[in-house]
Amino acid sequence: QVQLVESGGGLVQTGGSLRLSCGASGRTFSSSAMGWFRQAPGKEREFVAAISWSGGSTYYADSVKGRFTISRDNAVNTVYLQMNSLKPEDTAVYYCAASRTNYIGSDSRKYEYWGQGTQVTVSS
Repeated sequence: QVQLVESGGGLVQTGGSLRLSCGASGRTFSSSAMGWFRQAPGKEREFVAAISWSGGSTYYADSVKGRFTISRDNAVNTVYLQMNSLKPEDTAVYYCAASRTNYIGSDSRKYEYWGQGTQVTVSS
């Protein structure tokens, strides 16, 4: 079992930066791939980024590539999402998720555990 808690969301101006954190409890964190997803009002949840259990492999949605960076620190059971050059279209609730099978793709159905989400709002 993995429990996930996101933090770090907030209000930022266009072009600004935020770093989201996702703290995990449970023994399987260090062997699980982790992902970030987001959901804007009236839209479906979409994939943002994912990282393998070791941190050696990462995968990004085209919409955030070059602006967002996913990383993890298994010593403190935390995954991060550094978001730079933020745009109004990045406004959404951001969720972290864990995949026990070390899946690092965009299919949300392959992530078994989810956090409660943190709001990110980018003003124009």
